[in-house]
Amino acid sequence: MTATDAQRLIHSRALRTTSKVLPEHARGHNRSLVLQTLYHAGSQSRADLARETGLTRVTISDLVSDLIAERLVIELGQRESVRPGKPATLVDINRAAFQIISLDLSGHRVFHGAVLSLDGEVLERADVERGAATGEEAVARVIGLLDSVIALATAPILGIGIGSPGIVDLDGVVRSAPNLGWESLPLRERLELHTALPVLVANDANAAVLAEHSFGGVDHDLMLVKVGHGVGAGLLVGGRPVFGGRFAAGEIGHVVVGTDGGPLCACGKSGCLEAWLAAPRLTAEIERVTASVDAANVVAARAHILAEAGRRLGIVLAPVVGALNLQEIVLSGPTQLLDGPLATATIETLRSRTMVDFHSDLTLRMTSQGQDIVLRGAAVMVLSGRLGVS
Repeated sequence: MTATDAQRLIHSRALRTTSKVLPEHARGHNRSLVLQTLYHAGSQSRADLARETGLTRVTISDLVSDLIAERLVIELGQRESVRPGKPATLVDINRAAFQIISLDLSGHRVFHGAVLSLDGEVLERADVERGAATGEEAVARVIGLLDSVIALATAPILGIGIGSPGIVDLDGVVRSAPNLGWESLPLRERLELHTALPVLVANDANAAVLAEHSFGGVDHDLMLVKVGHGVGAGLLVGGRPVFGGRFAAGEIGHVVVGTDGGPLCACGKSGCLEAWLAAPRLTAEIERVTASVDAANVVAARAHILAEAGRRLGIVLAPVVGALNLQEIVLSGPTQLLDGPLATATIETLRSRTMVDFHSDLTLRMTSQGQDIVLRGAAVMVLSGRLGVS
């Protein structure tokens, strides 16, 4: 499967393979089903796999043999058993056979890279200062970082996953990333030509929501709001990522909040959510206001600014929650800004602007994935695109 096919597959299917399909699609689907079962359940016998997946023992035997030949599955030895007869031989994902390269390009000043295990553990890290680089200079820094991270790998590389700001299409083309000065940049193609490795590229918030799903144990509809240099969101509905017909689903940063004006946004409009909520803007506003008040009022002034930003976020999210009947909103970004008055004001606004009978159980929380969320989400893209595992 090419990286282009893998990228399109991520966009078109449910994240987790759970059942059998028609014969003409069966081989690839069943292969993913076996890998998915082993990935989450751990070591199993062939008979265990047959029971778990509903596939025949003959089919399981053939699939496992092929996966062992590909070094994706390994035999672990015989299970200790009190039952009479020959003990079953256990198999598992060959978790040490491959590694994944991930890049997070969403940082304001720094691009982050890492080598990850198949289980999403960060094994090695490398960063590069982005500075004020845009356009081709920014691309050159991405390539330099990628080379540095690849050099840190100690096993064959399964693939490269990249979370980029902006709007990214099915072919890994960054259609628009204003903060990086990228327009119609074929990032996937260029990096594949440079590395001769499969590359998958997605919007950073869309990558982040995959990490919350796969490594955070989320099994329901979810919206993740990522706050950094800009503001974006990733959506999972019915087990599928939502990208939109023009790949801009979740681009909430330039939704104008209310009709009362507001701060001037980089896009030229006034009152965009990003102008209220982006981390550099919010930090600067807190510093500006608290510098002009006496020490006794600093805490209250800071809380007021954060609560107003949270209220604006709640106003933008309320129609989405109402339309999709979401159960949970997850925030990702600087904890010192998001966790506290901002989060409280957001959930209070959401509850006051939606139907209580149907949204009273709505929760809002900080991500469980910390600052590595985009790196780990980019790894999920590789696991899903290359193995059918998430």
